[in-house]
Amino acid sequence: METKSLLPEAVSAAGTGSVLLQAQGLGFRYSRLRPWLFRGLGFSMERGEILSILGPNARGKTTLLKCLSGLLQPVEGTLTAGPAIGYVPQDHGAGPDFTVQDMVLMGRTRHLRAYQVPRAEDREAAGAAMERVGAADWAHRHYSELSGGQRQLVLIARALASGSELLVLDEPASALDLRNQSRVLTVLDSLAAEGMGVIMTTHHPDHALHVSRNALLFVGAHDTRWGPVEDLLTGPALSDVYGLPICTPTVDTVSGNRTIAVPDFGPSCRRDCAVDLRKDLP
Repeated sequence: METKSLLPEAVSAAGTGSVLLQAQGLGFRYSRLRPWLFRGLGFSMERGEILSILGPNARGKTTLLKCLSGLLQPVEGTLTAGPAIGYVPQDHGAGPDFTVQDMVLMGRTRHLRAYQVPRAEDREAAGAAMERVGAADWAHRHYSELSGGQRQLVLIARALASGSELLVLDEPASALDLRNQSRVLTVLDSLAAEGMGVIMTTHHPDHALHVSRNALLFVGAHDTRWGPVEDLLTGPALSDVYGLPICTPTVDTVSGNRTIAVPDFGPSCRRDCAVDLRKDLP
């Protein structure tokens, strides 16, 4: 079963040089004895676009990002990507005690020979990347001293320093407070406005509705849907995917009308979830 596209045929097809990446009929499983994480998956994206990928945990979203980044090889399908891709994993903690500048310089590894010391041009590229995300003032601070939001921006700067035109990010705003979520989304939005491509997974439909034109929705291994966020991320569709009632009202904000996703965490939802959990018990 192929990805259901809600886009017009002319838009769905690969166009000219503006298309950064195109996936057709992608499928992945870790072995022939394991179930498919996804199969028949397809989408394309253009320069200046932010594509959001949504779906429940353990549905294959991170695995797809690794396939797109070349860290894993799809079992089926074709993947066409033009420029180098910068992969930004989830931030799982403080990590090694490097300075911010050293962390960003690591993004230049692909441009260096084995054991080669970073050159002046590498340091310039790292400095420009830190400026681009607003991290230049932290250059000499230790990465372990930074907040979660600051570390996430440093990881984005590291990917930018590599010279990538397409960023692939795994839940870039996870575990961040509202202010830091806004900072990360603002940086990604500005990068897209400059012509970069951005692919990100998220558990926040609001983020996708705010910054993305198109989304990829993981419903099941053989059911992935790609299309405009306003058509794809509806209350009924999100309710079906996440297994609880979700509505998508339009609200008036300081910056204008926005569509948001509102889950129902009420008593009826808790009762239904408890029943579902009991079904999963041995």
